[in-house]
Amino acid sequence: MSIKIRKQDALNYHMQGQPGKIEVVPTKVLSSQFDLALAYSPGVAEPCLDIAANIEDVYKYTAKGNLVAVISNGTAVLGLGNIGPEASKPVMEGKGVLFKKFAGIDVFDIEINETDPDKFIQIVKALEPTFGGVNLEDIKAPECFKIETELRERMNIPIMHDDQHGTAIISAAALLNALEIVDKKIDQVKIVVNGAGASAISCTKLYCSLGARKENIVMCDSKGVLNKSRTGLDAIKSQFVTSRDVETLQEAMKGCDVFIGLSVANSITPDDLNAMAKDPIVFALANPDPEINYELAMKTRHDIVMATGRSDHPNQVNNVLGFPYIFRGALDVRAQEINEEMKLAAVHALAALAKEPVPDLVVKAYGADKIRFGREYLIPKPLDTRLITTISPAVAKAAMASGTAKKQITDWAAYNDELQRRIGIDQKLMSRVIDRAKKQPKRVVFTEANHPKILKAAQILHDEGIAYPILLGNRQEILQLIEEHKLDLHDCQIIHPREQDETKEKYAKAFYEKRQRKGLSYPDCLRLMGERNYYGAMMVELGDADALVSGLTKDYPKTILPSLQIIGTADGVDRVAGMYIIINKKGTFFFADTTVNVDPNAEELAGIIELTARGVKFFNMDPRIAVLSYSNFGSSKGDIPTKTKRAVEIVKARNPSLLVEGDIQANVALNTQLQQESFPFSKLADEAANTLIFPNLAAGNIAYKLLMEIGGAESIGPILLGMKKPVHVLQLGSSIREIVYMAAIAVVDAQLHDRDDHL
Repeated sequence: MSIKIRKQDALNYHMQGQPGKIEVVPTKVLSSQFDLALAYSPGVAEPCLDIAANIEDVYKYTAKGNLVAVISNGTAVLGLGNIGPEASKPVMEGKGVLFKKFAGIDVFDIEINETDPDKFIQIVKALEPTFGGVNLEDIKAPECFKIETELRERMNIPIMHDDQHGTAIISAAALLNALEIVDKKIDQVKIVVNGAGASAISCTKLYCSLGARKENIVMCDSKGVLNKSRTGLDAIKSQFVTSRDVETLQEAMKGCDVFIGLSVANSITPDDLNAMAKDPIVFALANPDPEINYELAMKTRHDIVMATGRSDHPNQVNNVLGFPYIFRGALDVRAQEINEEMKLAAVHALAALAKEPVPDLVVKAYGADKIRFGREYLIPKPLDTRLITTISPAVAKAAMASGTAKKQITDWAAYNDELQRRIGIDQKLMSRVIDRAKKQPKRVVFTEANHPKILKAAQILHDEGIAYPILLGNRQEILQLIEEHKLDLHDCQIIHPREQDETKEKYAKAFYEKRQRKGLSYPDCLRLMGERNYYGAMMVELGDADALVSGLTKDYPKTILPSLQIIGTADGVDRVAGMYIIINKKGTFFFADTTVNVDPNAEELAGIIELTARGVKFFNMDPRIAVLSYSNFGSSKGDIPTKTKRAVEIVKARNPSLLVEGDIQANVALNTQLQQESFPFSKLADEAANTLIFPNLAAGNIAYKLLMEIGGAESIGPILLGMKKPVHVLQLGSSIREIVYMAAIAVVDAQLHDRDDHL
């Protein structure tokens, strides 16, 4: 399912909070006058003098080595055309976000108000002292060819026009693998390229570098085939003039083995596909709509191997598979350029990765039973965490072998670790959960659908295919809010419990069966079924919904009580617990219990530890558990050290394979050097804790809220652990994004319940 974006949602996203998508954050402590004196005058003079004496020291003392400029003049922006430099800025900021997310590279976006290529070149060349590399973006052809070529000649840092080379590299990897699958040779196949812009030219050149023969290639532009009868062709297009006697795209398609579309939607037909050779390879890469509809193409030819630029079809040719990792490898060896050898290394690395066994983490992220090399898996998925450790080293090695690297890497194992630390592999955690949810959406009932945040979150869940929202509340009030906020939720189920007499009676009878010996009469149960949290919980209990999300406007205890009374805890679980995911630049951490148990005893705390370990594994991570105290391994006496120590003993006896340590102080649990020096026996001495168990509710609740407000951390939760069926309670006042996250978690939880598993 393609993602539906509403104009106002996109505008709100860019202007909410601090406008834009990027900011500059200091990397050094600036908490005292001494720090400021080091950062600026007079201390800053020392690195300045060293750099003046040895210009290469700029990489030692400044951010240059990890800083890329994303530069555009806004003359060819996405599908928007020549919209100018200011209007291109959101795109360039977005590109910077992708550099940071996928490769840990810092970016300054630079929009230049200059269309003269010679002046543009002069401006960019003058920026060389500042940046470790330059990513050229959204510059129209044919000027982009001259700009990139001359900048590469004049500058001694990596330069790449991603619109040309990104698509070329990714599609080339897919092409190599597609040819292998259909058992054809690249130097023998007939290729038709529809499009003659920057991307098409670069793709075709790279295919030739891989062995494709020019005499086997026919290129078309909007006027037809580039052949010898065409006049007025520029030098760029003239490279691919064919000697074949063909005039139209349709003529060229007859008998061809490969079609590469870099043009416009619906430019080829089923008849064109049927005219192709056996086992045709079709890369229809026009966006957002390909040269031929995917479903139509697959229906037309059962032997087709197809790729598109869309995420809702197999084999998405997505530039994010390339540019972050190519620049990462180039920067890390201080390459003076991105040359052909480096691009080819990226192609072969990407193609080879697709043939390797796909980790369970990636398979689960995409909600598949299996992913393996074949017609529907030609290139890796964008969320594959192996991309950075596969492509970047390959590019770095090619740079070193071709003589363009100014720095040598000798310890590749250490480099692999450095790459993973740079991005924090865990940052893709929620992306994986959402992608997994999309594969098998579930019915999620929202008990507070009379709130605009819930409705806006429901819209996202509906549009992105994450869940099927069920909205509880006054129908007229909800419809009025939908209209007021210009939402499109009319095909979502809306239920007002107080108007559902027959269903309410059925639910009340079921509730009475559960609670008749616990102080509730049938009239009590019937009355309570008019309340949305009770009604929603019973929907989940009786299978009329798959998961419940609530708590936006009510206190946690009031929200959770109906679900505990109706659904209850999972088999073998005595009490539930609440877990928060805390994500910051140091990684992902799991905190528990933060919401439910006020002051658990040792046995209860052991149960919380076990529930939390299960919760961490739900997110495909291995729990490294620290049970926190104000004491380190008995260094102080008191009720809390005694309780936490005993809880650890209980867990170790029941689960010997679980990595759990305590009693231990929080700073020690996160500091491996301190443990190695003072507590070398600790199981967390080699790899720090990622799961923190607090001795009581006060400690856990205070800790996560402090981090949220002053620690620069993002939180996800609270995630309710130990329920018999999927129930998840929002934090009071949650944002729309937090609601979407919680619903996605609820969907995946419901998927697991189908397999007799759960959080």
